[in-house]
Amino acid sequence: MSLPDVSRTLRGAIHALRAQFFVAGALFATWGVHVPSVKAHYGLSEQSLAIAMLAGGAGAVVALPYAGRVLARFAPRRVVPLMGLVCMLAVGSLLWPSLYGLLLALMLVYGMAAALFDVAINDEALAIERHADRPLMSGFHGMFSLGGMAGAAAWSLLAPLGVAPHVHLVAASVVLGTVALAAGAFMLRDVRNAGEGRAPLSLPHGPLVLLGLLAALGLVGEGAMYDWSVLYLRQELGTSAGIASLGYASFSGAMAAGRFGGDWVRARVRSVTLLRFSGALGAAGMALAMAVPHPAAALLGFALVGLGFANIVPVLFSAAGQVPGIAPAHGIAAVSAVGYFGLMAGPPLIGFIAQARSLTAGLLVVIVFAVVVSALAKRALRSPR
Repeated sequence: MSLPDVSRTLRGAIHALRAQFFVAGALFATWGVHVPSVKAHYGLSEQSLAIAMLAGGAGAVVALPYAGRVLARFAPRRVVPLMGLVCMLAVGSLLWPSLYGLLLALMLVYGMAAALFDVAINDEALAIERHADRPLMSGFHGMFSLGGMAGAAAWSLLAPLGVAPHVHLVAASVVLGTVALAAGAFMLRDVRNAGEGRAPLSLPHGPLVLLGLLAALGLVGEGAMYDWSVLYLRQELGTSAGIASLGYASFSGAMAAGRFGGDWVRARVRSVTLLRFSGALGAAGMALAMAVPHPAAALLGFALVGLGFANIVPVLFSAAGQVPGIAPAHGIAAVSAVGYFGLMAGPPLIGFIAQARSLTAGLLVVIVFAVVVSALAKRALRSPR
């Protein structure tokens, strides 16, 4: 293949992967903005809602240790479209059953598929970075945030028009699933070894343990915004459904901006410094949102959380994919196994606290975890990569 052909193929793969990150963010946002809809549809308490969220976390934790095996045998080009289709079916069906047990089953399936989808697109991102020989990870994650912003903004526009929540879930899922299937055709044609399906489970060990812990703490903040920001504005501050959706959009928009500029920053700022600053800014933003009980302050605070947390996961995932002696897919999967426990299990933790005290009290854990990320940044990233 000639050099121009290689460049054209790489450019196509970059655009396709950006589309897949966008799909992942938009699907997650579509579920996030409908947390109040799910709560009302099934008549759930905060505790029951938290258990449903925990089912998604359980699905992710079950699937992630096997992600390295799957990606050793099947290239992301094959894994991503299939998992995108499963995610589409699960999210699109959330408001159709009336039985709580079926909701738990759908969340379990969604958690498993979303986890494999996520590890696969990050594995592809590292492969593309190696081919392009420049930082691209933050930009890809920026598309995730942009997808989140678009997913939230769509419901903010459609809700005042009287569109039923279940109709929105189905329509959004069909559109995003179609994009995932179409973009899969342009992803890298990596060849994997079928015999590698017997590779060891992707379990964290050595430097991956602390990287995973910090990813978990950072992703608690992301999960809190995805699953509770809308309900916080709606329930605690008494805003309309349209305004409440802007809480998610402000967070995702600021996170997207921070990530689109993140590759430029990562090329000029040490990872330890960036990680420390990110945790501190995230803590300050959440403190502002909680301290001033006004929608404008909450929206500004959520935006600062998004800006602060923007590059935590890209920095940690890049580090996980560069640990000597460990295949990138296994490193990412191992860190994800711990990290996405925070994304999926963090919101239920907040729900349990909200049930016992208040949602405001539950969201205070985001401040604590962000401070810990800042404090442990040097220790997590000091090992040679």
